[in-house]
Amino acid sequence: MDLIGSDLACVRGQREIFAGLDFRAAGGEALLLVGPNGAGKSSLLRLIAGLVHRSAGTLTLDGGDPELTVPEQAHYLGHQDALKTSLSVTENLAFWIDFLGGDRGRIGAALDAVALAEIADLPAGYLSAGQRRRLSIARLVAVDRPVWLLDEPTAALDVASQARLAGLMKAHLAGGGIVVAATHGPLGLDDTRELRLGEVA
Repeated sequence: MDLIGSDLACVRGQREIFAGLDFRAAGGEALLLVGPNGAGKSSLLRLIAGLVHRSAGTLTLDGGDPELTVPEQAHYLGHQDALKTSLSVTENLAFWIDFLGGDRGRIGAALDAVALAEIADLPAGYLSAGQRRRLSIARLVAVDRPVWLLDEPTAALDVASQARLAGLMKAHLAGGGIVVAATHGPLGLDDTRELRLGEVA
């Protein structure tokens, strides 16, 4: 499986974020997006996720499901944790599983994977920033999708939670999945490749 972007361009608010961008990420590979703030890392992730208009270029997932679009085969974890504060931890995850077409039978295992099982009935409004982040990460585990698009995924996570996330990413890669992540620091992964954005020659 290969996620391929060719000659991609993105314009937002009449400003060109990037143009002529090429990249390839193979199954089992993590591609790290690096560069200064405003270089287009988040915009590229959102473009792949189908949340930002592609001004030019092509985006394909060779070896993926030909009946589905790239966004339909990808998880997107952005800066904002998309949670309903009035719903419990379990209810929030159940919502995302239903929305993404998954199996509610995986809720327990997903909460175990992010160490939230003991507070499964707590309303999300009572969670710390780190717990909210971990609940957002749980949907990556609960519903299988080959491409993970992660925007600063370690934000608000303590050391133990960062190590837990690294383990989940390694397992995803070992199963042939793809990780594309915007980050300013290490993610605890081996053999990563970098795509540098916003550099002036």
